[in-house]
Amino acid sequence: MNLRRRVAALIGGLAVVAVALSGCLYAQIPPMAPDGGRSLAPQTQGVDAALLPYYGQTLTWSACGSAGFDCTTVTAPRDYSDPSAGDLSLAVIRHRATSGEPLGSLLTNPGGPGVSGVDTVRDSLSLVADEALTRSFDVIGFDPRGVGQSTAVSCYDAAGMDSYLYDVPPGARGSDERNAALEQRQADFAQACEAGSNGILPYISTENAARDMDLLRAVLGDEKLNYLGFSYGSLLGATYAGLFPERVGRMVLDGGIDPSLAGSESGIAQAVGFENALRAFMADCLRTSECPFSGSVDDAMDDVASMLARADARPLANGDGRLLGADTLLTAIVAALYSDQNWPYLRVALADVQNGDASVAFQLADFYNGRVDGRYTDNTMQALRAYNCVDYPREDDADETAVQQQLAQEAPVVAPYWVGPDACAAWPAPPTGAPAAITAPGSPPIVVLGTTGDPATPYAEAQALAAQLSQGVLVTYVGEGHLAYNKGNDCVNSAVDDYLVDDTVPAADLRCE
Repeated sequence: MNLRRRVAALIGGLAVVAVALSGCLYAQIPPMAPDGGRSLAPQTQGVDAALLPYYGQTLTWSACGSAGFDCTTVTAPRDYSDPSAGDLSLAVIRHRATSGEPLGSLLTNPGGPGVSGVDTVRDSLSLVADEALTRSFDVIGFDPRGVGQSTAVSCYDAAGMDSYLYDVPPGARGSDERNAALEQRQADFAQACEAGSNGILPYISTENAARDMDLLRAVLGDEKLNYLGFSYGSLLGATYAGLFPERVGRMVLDGGIDPSLAGSESGIAQAVGFENALRAFMADCLRTSECPFSGSVDDAMDDVASMLARADARPLANGDGRLLGADTLLTAIVAALYSDQNWPYLRVALADVQNGDASVAFQLADFYNGRVDGRYTDNTMQALRAYNCVDYPREDDADETAVQQQLAQEAPVVAPYWVGPDACAAWPAPPTGAPAAITAPGSPPIVVLGTTGDPATPYAEAQALAAQLSQGVLVTYVGEGHLAYNKGNDCVNSAVDDYLVDDTVPAADLRCE
Protein backbone atom coordinates (compact mmCIF):
# COMPACT_ATOMS: atom_id res chain seq x y z
CA MET A 1 0.00 0.00 0.00
CA ASN A 2 1.18 3.50 -0.72
CA LEU A 3 -0.41 6.66 0.64
CA ARG A 4 0.27 9.48 -1.75
CA ARG A 5 2.54 12.01 -0.15
CA ARG A 6 2.02 14.96 -2.44
CA VAL A 7 4.65 17.53 -3.32
CA ALA A 8 4.71 20.13 -0.59
CA ALA A 9 6.53 22.85 -2.44
CA LEU A 10 6.63 26.62 -2.57
CA ILE A 11 6.31 26.53 -6.33
CA GLY A 12 3.11 24.53 -5.98
CA GLY A 13 1.56 27.34 -3.98
CA LEU A 14 2.34 30.25 -6.23
CA ALA A 15 -0.49 32.11 -7.86
CA VAL A 16 1.47 32.09 -11.13
CA VAL A 17 -0.97 29.36 -12.09
CA ALA A 18 -3.15 32.34 -12.94
CA VAL A 19 -0.50 33.70 -15.26
CA ALA A 20 -0.11 30.36 -17.00
CA LEU A 21 -3.82 30.01 -17.57
CA SER A 22 -4.50 33.58 -18.55
CA GLY A 23 -2.09 33.15 -21.45
CA CYS A 24 -4.94 30.20 -22.56
CA LEU A 25 30.93 24.99 -9.52
CA TYR A 26 35.75 23.77 -7.15
CA ALA A 27 38.49 26.28 -7.88
CA GLN A 28 40.55 29.04 -6.26
CA ILE A 29 38.54 32.11 -5.39
CA PRO A 30 39.49 35.47 -6.87
CA PRO A 31 40.14 38.37 -4.48
CA MET A 32 36.56 39.61 -4.98
CA ALA A 33 33.51 38.05 -6.58
CA PRO A 34 31.85 39.88 -9.49
CA ASP A 35 30.60 43.35 -8.62
CA GLY A 36 31.98 43.27 -5.10
CA GLY A 37 30.27 40.18 -3.72
CA ARG A 38 31.45 38.72 -0.42
CA SER A 39 34.37 36.27 -0.63
CA LEU A 40 35.11 34.98 2.86
CA ALA A 41 37.44 32.24 4.05
CA PRO A 42 35.82 28.81 4.50
CA GLN A 43 34.78 27.93 8.03
CA THR A 44 36.40 24.60 8.95
CA GLN A 45 36.28 24.65 12.76
CA GLY A 46 35.24 21.36 14.30
CA VAL A 47 35.13 19.54 10.96
CA ASP A 48 36.16 15.90 10.72
CA ALA A 49 39.58 15.58 9.06
CA ALA A 50 38.21 13.36 6.30
CA LEU A 51 35.84 16.15 5.26
CA LEU A 52 38.36 19.02 5.30
CA PRO A 53 39.03 18.84 1.52
CA TYR A 54 35.33 19.64 1.02
CA TYR A 55 34.91 22.16 3.82
CA GLY A 56 38.14 23.91 2.86
CA GLN A 57 37.33 24.39 -0.83
CA THR A 58 37.16 27.91 -2.15
CA LEU A 59 34.70 29.08 -4.76
CA THR A 60 34.77 30.89 -8.06
CA TRP A 61 31.64 32.93 -8.71
CA SER A 62 30.45 33.89 -12.16
CA ALA A 63 27.78 36.41 -13.08
CA CYS A 64 24.54 34.69 -14.06
CA GLY A 65 21.07 35.91 -14.82
CA SER A 66 20.36 39.59 -14.35
CA ALA A 67 22.45 42.09 -12.38
CA GLY A 68 23.11 41.16 -8.78
CA PHE A 69 23.15 37.39 -9.32
CA ASP A 70 26.16 35.11 -9.46
CA CYS A 71 26.56 31.34 -9.51
CA THR A 72 29.04 28.68 -8.49
CA THR A 73 29.34 24.95 -7.95
CA VAL A 74 30.26 23.26 -4.67
CA THR A 75 31.72 19.76 -4.53
CA ALA A 76 30.20 17.46 -1.88
CA PRO A 77 30.85 13.85 -0.92
CA ARG A 78 28.27 11.35 -2.02
CA ASP A 79 28.52 9.65 1.38
CA TYR A 80 29.51 11.74 4.40
CA SER A 81 30.36 8.59 6.35
CA ASP A 82 32.71 7.44 3.58
CA PRO A 83 34.10 10.37 1.54
CA SER A 84 36.04 7.89 -0.62
CA ALA A 85 32.73 6.81 -2.21
CA GLY A 86 32.95 9.67 -4.71
CA ASP A 87 31.71 13.21 -5.23
CA LEU A 88 28.70 15.05 -6.50
CA SER A 89 28.14 18.72 -7.34
CA LEU A 90 25.76 21.29 -5.87
CA ALA A 91 24.57 24.21 -7.99
CA VAL A 92 24.39 27.48 -6.04
CA ILE A 93 23.08 30.94 -6.89
CA ARG A 94 23.59 34.13 -4.88
CA HIS A 95 21.71 37.40 -4.98
CA ARG A 96 24.05 39.91 -3.40
CA ALA A 97 22.65 42.10 -0.62
CA THR A 98 21.53 45.42 -2.02
CA SER A 99 22.86 47.28 1.05
CA GLY A 100 26.41 46.34 0.17
CA GLU A 101 27.03 45.39 3.80
CA PRO A 102 25.25 42.07 4.29
CA LEU A 103 24.63 40.47 7.64
CA GLY A 104 25.76 37.22 6.03
CA SER A 105 24.25 34.56 3.83
CA LEU A 106 20.61 33.51 4.02
CA LEU A 107 20.15 30.01 2.62
CA THR A 108 16.71 29.25 1.25
CA ASN A 109 14.89 26.13 0.14
CA PRO A 110 11.57 26.35 -1.74
CA GLY A 111 10.32 22.85 -0.95
CA GLY A 112 9.56 19.65 -2.74
CA PRO A 113 11.55 17.59 -2.12
CA GLY A 114 12.82 18.30 -5.59
CA VAL A 115 12.12 21.96 -6.39
CA SER A 116 15.10 23.89 -7.76
CA GLY A 117 16.33 26.56 -5.36
CA VAL A 118 18.53 28.02 -8.10
CA ASP A 119 15.60 28.54 -10.45
CA THR A 120 13.39 29.88 -7.66
CA VAL A 121 15.86 32.53 -6.51
CA ARG A 122 16.76 33.51 -10.08
CA ASP A 123 13.20 33.68 -11.40
CA SER A 124 11.08 34.45 -8.31
CA LEU A 125 13.33 36.17 -5.79
CA SER A 126 10.61 38.52 -4.55
CA LEU A 127 8.45 35.53 -3.64
CA VAL A 128 11.25 34.01 -1.55
CA ALA A 129 12.58 37.12 0.19
CA ASP A 130 11.12 40.59 0.50
CA GLU A 131 13.03 43.86 0.29
CA ALA A 132 14.07 43.79 3.94
CA LEU A 133 15.80 40.44 3.43
CA THR A 134 17.32 41.17 0.03
CA ARG A 135 18.74 44.41 1.44
CA SER A 136 20.28 42.72 4.48
CA PHE A 137 21.46 39.31 3.26
CA ASP A 138 23.16 37.58 0.39
CA VAL A 139 20.19 35.38 -0.51
CA ILE A 140 21.38 31.90 -1.47
CA GLY A 141 19.47 29.38 -3.54
CA PHE A 142 20.79 25.90 -4.18
CA ASP A 143 19.66 22.75 -5.89
CA PRO A 144 19.81 19.95 -3.31
CA ARG A 145 21.61 16.78 -4.31
CA GLY A 146 19.56 14.91 -6.88
CA VAL A 147 17.80 18.08 -8.07
CA GLY A 148 18.02 20.32 -11.11
CA GLN A 149 21.48 21.59 -12.00
CA SER A 150 23.14 19.67 -9.16
CA THR A 151 24.10 16.03 -9.72
CA ALA A 152 20.58 14.95 -10.51
CA VAL A 153 18.26 11.97 -10.44
CA SER A 154 17.34 11.11 -14.02
CA CYS A 155 14.70 8.55 -14.98
CA TYR A 156 12.62 9.24 -18.07
CA ASP A 157 12.50 11.60 -21.01
CA ALA A 158 9.39 13.70 -21.58
CA ALA A 159 7.47 10.93 -23.32
CA GLY A 160 8.30 8.53 -20.51
CA MET A 161 7.18 11.01 -17.87
CA ASP A 162 3.94 11.58 -19.75
CA SER A 163 3.23 7.86 -19.69
CA TYR A 164 4.27 7.53 -16.03
CA LEU A 165 2.20 10.45 -14.78
CA TYR A 166 -0.84 10.47 -17.05
CA ASP A 167 -1.56 7.06 -18.59
CA VAL A 168 -4.80 5.51 -17.35
CA PRO A 169 -4.08 1.92 -16.26
CA PRO A 170 -6.33 -0.93 -17.39
CA GLY A 171 -8.99 -2.51 -15.23
CA ALA A 172 -11.26 -1.24 -12.49
CA ARG A 173 -9.79 0.68 -9.57
CA GLY A 174 -8.59 -1.74 -6.92
CA SER A 175 -8.71 -4.75 -9.24
CA ASP A 176 -5.83 -7.20 -9.52
CA GLU A 177 -5.38 -6.17 -13.16
CA ARG A 178 -4.99 -2.48 -12.35
CA ASN A 179 -2.80 -3.05 -9.30
CA ALA A 180 -0.48 -5.32 -11.31
CA ALA A 181 -0.20 -2.67 -14.03
CA LEU A 182 0.59 0.03 -11.46
CA GLU A 183 3.17 -2.15 -9.73
CA GLN A 184 4.86 -2.79 -13.07
CA ARG A 185 4.78 0.95 -13.83
CA GLN A 186 6.54 1.72 -10.55
CA ALA A 187 9.07 -1.06 -11.09
CA ASP A 188 9.88 0.21 -14.59
CA PHE A 189 10.27 3.75 -13.26
CA ALA A 190 12.59 2.59 -10.48
CA GLN A 191 14.70 0.63 -12.97
CA ALA A 192 14.96 3.67 -15.24
CA CYS A 193 15.98 5.88 -12.31
CA GLU A 194 18.71 3.45 -11.31
CA ALA A 195 19.99 3.22 -14.88
CA GLY A 196 19.99 6.99 -15.42
CA SER A 197 21.25 8.33 -12.09
CA ASN A 198 24.88 7.17 -12.05
CA GLY A 199 24.75 5.40 -8.69
CA ILE A 200 23.57 8.34 -6.57
CA LEU A 201 20.16 7.01 -5.46
CA PRO A 202 21.36 5.56 -2.09
CA TYR A 203 22.69 9.02 -1.15
CA ILE A 204 19.62 11.09 -2.02
CA SER A 205 18.20 11.72 1.44
CA THR A 206 17.13 14.66 3.57
CA GLU A 207 19.88 13.95 6.09
CA ASN A 208 22.56 14.13 3.41
CA ALA A 209 20.97 17.28 1.97
CA ALA A 210 21.09 18.84 5.45
CA ARG A 211 24.77 17.94 5.72
CA ASP A 212 25.24 19.62 2.35
CA MET A 213 23.75 22.78 3.87
CA ASP A 214 26.43 22.75 6.55
CA LEU A 215 29.04 22.40 3.82
CA LEU A 216 27.49 25.38 2.02
CA ARG A 217 27.49 27.40 5.23
CA ALA A 218 31.19 26.72 5.65
CA VAL A 219 32.36 27.44 2.10
CA LEU A 220 30.24 30.61 2.03
CA GLY A 221 32.26 31.80 5.05
CA ASP A 222 29.46 31.83 7.63
CA GLU A 223 29.98 30.65 11.20
CA LYS A 224 26.25 30.06 11.64
CA LEU A 225 23.53 29.01 9.22
CA ASN A 226 20.84 31.61 8.62
CA TYR A 227 17.99 29.85 6.85
CA LEU A 228 14.50 30.37 5.45
CA GLY A 229 12.84 27.11 4.44
CA PHE A 230 9.43 26.61 2.90
CA SER A 231 7.27 23.49 3.09
CA TYR A 232 9.58 20.45 2.68
CA GLY A 233 12.31 23.05 3.25
CA SER A 234 11.06 23.23 6.83
CA LEU A 235 11.83 19.52 7.28
CA LEU A 236 15.24 20.06 5.72
CA GLY A 237 15.93 22.95 8.10
CA ALA A 238 14.70 21.05 11.15
CA THR A 239 16.90 18.12 10.15
CA TYR A 240 19.88 20.49 9.99
CA ALA A 241 19.03 21.85 13.42
CA GLY A 242 18.88 18.32 14.81
CA LEU A 243 22.31 17.51 13.36
CA PHE A 244 24.06 20.83 14.07
CA PRO A 245 22.14 22.76 16.75
CA GLU A 246 25.25 24.70 17.74
CA ARG A 247 25.64 25.96 14.15
CA VAL A 248 22.10 27.29 13.78
CA GLY A 249 21.90 31.06 13.36
CA ARG A 250 18.51 32.61 12.65
CA MET A 251 16.14 30.00 11.23
CA VAL A 252 12.55 30.31 9.99
CA LEU A 253 10.56 27.25 8.90
CA ASP A 254 7.41 28.10 6.95
CA GLY A 255 4.85 25.33 6.57
CA GLY A 256 6.28 23.17 9.34
CA ILE A 257 6.34 19.40 8.80
CA ASP A 258 6.22 17.03 11.76
CA PRO A 259 9.34 14.81 11.46
CA SER A 260 7.91 12.26 13.90
CA LEU A 261 5.10 11.20 11.55
CA ALA A 262 5.38 7.96 9.61
CA GLY A 263 4.87 8.20 5.86
CA SER A 264 1.35 6.80 6.12
CA GLU A 265 0.44 9.30 8.85
CA SER A 266 1.75 12.16 6.74
CA GLY A 267 -0.21 10.86 3.74
CA ILE A 268 -3.42 10.74 5.77
CA ALA A 269 -2.81 14.26 7.10
CA GLN A 270 -2.35 15.61 3.57
CA ALA A 271 -5.44 13.81 2.28
CA VAL A 272 -7.50 15.37 5.06
CA GLY A 273 -5.84 18.74 4.44
CA PHE A 274 -6.82 18.75 0.77
CA GLU A 275 -10.31 17.49 1.56
CA ASN A 276 -10.78 20.40 3.97
CA ALA A 277 -9.31 22.85 1.45
CA LEU A 278 -11.75 21.56 -1.16
CA ARG A 279 -14.62 22.20 1.25
CA ALA A 280 -13.32 25.75 1.82
CA PHE A 281 -13.17 26.23 -1.95
CA MET A 282 -16.74 24.97 -2.29
CA ALA A 283 -18.02 27.34 0.39
CA ASP A 284 -16.48 30.23 -1.54
CA CYS A 285 -17.60 28.90 -4.94
CA LEU A 286 -21.23 28.59 -3.90
CA ARG A 287 -21.28 32.32 -3.10
CA THR A 288 -20.47 33.20 -6.71
CA SER A 289 -22.62 33.22 -9.82
CA GLU A 290 -19.89 31.38 -11.78
CA CYS A 291 -19.95 28.31 -9.55
CA PRO A 292 -20.82 25.13 -11.48
CA PHE A 293 -22.36 23.64 -8.32
CA SER A 294 -25.41 24.43 -6.24
CA GLY A 295 -26.96 23.53 -2.91
CA SER A 296 -24.93 23.03 0.26
CA VAL A 297 -21.20 22.39 0.58
CA ASP A 298 -22.00 18.73 1.21
CA ASP A 299 -24.06 18.64 -2.00
CA ALA A 300 -21.19 20.18 -3.97
CA MET A 301 -18.67 17.74 -2.48
CA ASP A 302 -20.95 14.88 -3.53
CA ASP A 303 -21.00 16.32 -7.04
CA VAL A 304 -17.20 16.41 -7.19
CA ALA A 305 -17.06 12.83 -5.92
CA SER A 306 -19.41 11.84 -8.74
CA MET A 307 -17.30 13.77 -11.26
CA LEU A 308 -14.17 11.90 -10.14
CA ALA A 309 -15.99 8.58 -10.33
CA ARG A 310 -17.16 9.35 -13.89
CA ALA A 311 -13.62 10.28 -14.93
CA ASP A 312 -12.41 7.03 -13.38
CA ALA A 313 -14.94 4.97 -15.32
CA ARG A 314 -14.85 6.96 -18.57
CA PRO A 315 -11.73 9.14 -18.90
CA LEU A 316 -12.25 12.39 -20.80
CA ALA A 317 -10.20 12.90 -23.96
CA ASN A 318 -8.05 16.02 -24.26
CA GLY A 319 -7.14 17.73 -27.51
CA ASP A 320 -3.59 16.38 -27.40
CA GLY A 321 -4.76 12.79 -27.09
CA ARG A 322 -4.18 12.40 -23.37
CA LEU A 323 -7.01 11.04 -21.24
CA LEU A 324 -8.22 12.78 -18.09
CA GLY A 325 -8.76 10.01 -15.58
CA ALA A 326 -9.64 10.48 -11.93
CA ASP A 327 -5.99 10.58 -10.83
CA THR A 328 -5.10 13.43 -13.15
CA LEU A 329 -8.32 15.26 -12.31
CA LEU A 330 -7.46 15.01 -8.61
CA THR A 331 -3.97 16.32 -9.38
CA ALA A 332 -5.57 19.32 -11.08
CA ILE A 333 -7.79 19.95 -8.05
CA VAL A 334 -4.85 19.63 -5.67
CA ALA A 335 -2.74 22.02 -7.74
CA ALA A 336 -5.36 24.76 -7.49
CA LEU A 337 -5.90 24.23 -3.76
CA TYR A 338 -2.35 25.34 -2.90
CA SER A 339 -3.54 28.97 -3.07
CA ASP A 340 -6.98 30.53 -2.77
CA GLN A 341 -5.87 32.95 -5.51
CA ASN A 342 -6.17 29.99 -7.87
CA TRP A 343 -9.74 29.12 -6.94
CA PRO A 344 -11.25 30.96 -9.94
CA TYR A 345 -9.29 28.65 -12.24
CA LEU A 346 -10.52 25.61 -10.37
CA ARG A 347 -14.08 26.80 -10.91
CA VAL A 348 -13.40 27.02 -14.64
CA ALA A 349 -11.69 23.62 -14.73
CA LEU A 350 -14.53 21.84 -12.95
CA ALA A 351 -17.23 23.58 -15.00
CA ASP A 352 -15.42 22.62 -18.19
CA VAL A 353 -15.06 18.99 -17.12
CA GLN A 354 -18.79 18.92 -16.49
CA ASN A 355 -19.20 20.02 -20.11
CA GLY A 356 -16.74 17.51 -21.53
CA ASP A 357 -13.70 19.81 -21.82
CA ALA A 358 -10.51 18.58 -20.08
CA SER A 359 -8.14 21.34 -21.26
CA VAL A 360 -8.04 23.59 -18.17
CA ALA A 361 -7.84 20.59 -15.85
CA PHE A 362 -4.80 19.43 -17.83
CA GLN A 363 -3.26 22.90 -17.56
CA LEU A 364 -3.53 22.70 -13.77
CA ALA A 365 -2.17 19.15 -13.64
CA ASP A 366 0.66 20.09 -16.00
CA PHE A 367 1.59 23.05 -13.81
CA TYR A 368 1.73 20.77 -10.80
CA ASN A 369 3.89 18.24 -12.65
CA GLY A 370 6.23 20.83 -14.18
CA ARG A 371 5.11 20.12 -17.74
CA VAL A 372 5.15 22.97 -20.29
CA ASP A 373 4.37 22.48 -23.99
CA GLY A 374 5.08 18.77 -23.80
CA ARG A 375 8.41 19.06 -22.00
CA TYR A 376 9.34 18.98 -18.33
CA THR A 377 11.04 22.06 -16.94
CA ASP A 378 12.68 20.23 -14.04
CA ASN A 379 13.12 16.80 -12.46
CA THR A 380 10.99 17.53 -9.39
CA MET A 381 8.77 14.46 -9.75
CA GLN A 382 11.79 12.20 -10.18
CA ALA A 383 13.72 13.65 -7.23
CA LEU A 384 10.57 13.56 -5.11
CA ARG A 385 10.36 9.80 -5.50
CA ALA A 386 14.07 9.38 -4.73
CA TYR A 387 13.87 11.37 -1.48
CA ASN A 388 10.64 9.84 -0.23
CA CYS A 389 11.76 6.26 -0.89
CA VAL A 390 15.00 6.71 1.06
CA ASP A 391 13.65 8.99 3.82
CA TYR A 392 10.73 6.80 4.86
CA PRO A 393 10.99 3.12 5.88
CA ARG A 394 8.68 0.58 4.30
CA GLU A 395 5.51 0.08 6.28
CA ASP A 396 3.58 -3.10 6.99
CA ASP A 397 0.37 -3.42 4.98
CA ALA A 398 -1.38 -5.13 7.88
CA ASP A 399 -3.26 -1.96 8.83
CA GLU A 400 -4.33 -1.16 5.27
CA THR A 401 -8.00 -1.68 6.03
CA ALA A 402 -7.87 0.60 9.06
CA VAL A 403 -6.10 3.30 7.04
CA GLN A 404 -8.64 3.11 4.25
CA GLN A 405 -11.48 3.32 6.76
CA GLN A 406 -9.91 6.40 8.36
CA LEU A 407 -9.46 8.04 4.98
CA ALA A 408 -13.01 7.23 3.91
CA GLN A 409 -14.31 8.82 7.08
CA GLU A 410 -12.12 11.92 7.18
CA ALA A 411 -11.53 12.56 3.46
CA PRO A 412 -14.32 10.76 1.58
CA VAL A 413 -13.94 12.61 -1.75
CA VAL A 414 -10.16 12.29 -1.92
CA ALA A 415 -9.83 8.84 -0.32
CA PRO A 416 -10.51 6.54 -3.31
CA TYR A 417 -7.64 8.13 -5.27
CA TRP A 418 -5.09 8.53 -2.47
CA VAL A 419 -4.10 4.89 -1.89
CA GLY A 420 -2.40 2.51 -4.31
CA PRO A 421 0.42 0.00 -4.67
CA ASP A 422 3.62 0.99 -2.88
CA ALA A 423 5.58 3.30 -5.17
CA CYS A 424 8.80 2.48 -3.28
CA ALA A 425 8.48 -1.32 -3.22
CA ALA A 426 10.85 -1.73 -6.19
CA TRP A 427 13.11 1.23 -5.40
CA PRO A 428 16.75 0.12 -5.79
CA ALA A 429 18.09 2.10 -2.82
CA PRO A 430 17.14 0.94 0.67
CA PRO A 431 15.43 3.37 3.06
CA THR A 432 17.78 4.89 5.63
CA GLY A 433 15.51 7.43 7.32
CA ALA A 434 13.14 6.91 10.22
CA PRO A 435 10.46 9.17 11.69
CA ALA A 436 11.63 10.82 14.89
CA ALA A 437 10.97 14.00 16.83
CA ILE A 438 13.63 16.70 16.44
CA THR A 439 14.48 18.74 19.54
CA ALA A 440 17.77 20.48 18.58
CA PRO A 441 18.86 21.21 22.16
CA GLY A 442 21.25 24.14 22.38
CA SER A 443 19.96 25.92 19.29
CA PRO A 444 18.79 29.55 19.37
CA PRO A 445 15.08 30.21 18.84
CA ILE A 446 13.70 28.62 15.67
CA VAL A 447 10.58 30.26 14.26
CA VAL A 448 7.94 27.93 12.81
CA LEU A 449 5.12 29.32 10.67
CA GLY A 450 1.83 27.47 10.35
CA THR A 451 -1.22 28.38 8.25
CA THR A 452 -4.55 27.22 9.64
CA GLY A 453 -5.95 26.27 6.23
CA ASP A 454 -2.76 24.84 4.72
CA PRO A 455 -3.61 21.60 2.86
CA ALA A 456 -0.09 20.44 1.98
CA THR A 457 1.59 21.02 5.35
CA PRO A 458 -1.35 20.92 7.78
CA TYR A 459 -1.33 23.37 10.66
CA ALA A 460 -1.21 20.58 13.25
CA GLU A 461 2.22 19.60 11.92
CA ALA A 462 3.59 23.12 12.41
CA GLN A 463 2.24 23.05 15.96
CA ALA A 464 3.91 19.68 16.56
CA LEU A 465 7.27 20.80 15.13
CA ALA A 466 7.33 23.99 17.19
CA ALA A 467 6.50 21.99 20.32
CA GLN A 468 9.23 19.41 19.64
CA LEU A 469 12.02 21.95 19.12
CA SER A 470 13.57 22.92 22.42
CA GLN A 471 13.56 26.56 21.27
CA GLY A 472 10.62 26.43 18.88
CA VAL A 473 8.49 29.57 18.47
CA LEU A 474 5.15 29.17 16.67
CA VAL A 475 3.67 31.94 14.53
CA THR A 476 0.14 31.19 13.34
CA TYR A 477 -1.35 32.64 10.17
CA VAL A 478 -5.12 32.39 10.06
CA GLY A 479 -5.90 31.83 6.39
CA GLU A 480 -6.24 29.48 3.44
CA GLY A 481 -3.59 28.07 1.16
CA HIS A 482 -0.04 26.80 1.44
CA LEU A 483 2.53 28.75 3.49
CA ALA A 484 2.41 32.12 5.24
CA TYR A 485 5.42 34.33 4.54
CA ASN A 486 5.31 36.89 1.74
CA LYS A 487 1.62 36.22 1.11
CA GLY A 488 0.45 39.74 1.88
CA ASN A 489 0.06 39.54 5.66
CA ASP A 490 2.03 42.34 7.36
CA CYS A 491 1.94 40.60 10.75
CA VAL A 492 3.63 37.46 9.39
CA ASN A 493 6.11 39.35 7.23
CA SER A 494 7.15 41.66 10.07
CA ALA A 495 7.63 38.74 12.45
CA VAL A 496 9.93 37.00 9.96
CA ASP A 497 11.85 40.10 8.87
CA ASP A 498 12.34 41.40 12.41
CA TYR A 499 13.72 38.05 13.50
CA LEU A 500 16.02 37.41 10.54
CA VAL A 501 17.29 40.98 10.26
CA ASP A 502 17.25 42.24 13.86
CA ASP A 503 17.17 38.99 15.87
CA THR A 504 13.89 40.06 17.47
CA VAL A 505 12.13 36.84 18.46
CA PRO A 506 8.36 36.88 17.81
CA ALA A 507 6.05 36.90 20.79
CA ALA A 508 5.12 33.44 21.99
CA ASP A 509 2.14 32.00 20.09
CA LEU A 510 1.80 35.07 17.89
CA ARG A 511 -1.41 34.84 15.88
CA CYS A 512 -1.74 36.78 12.62
CA GLU A 513 -5.13 37.26 10.97
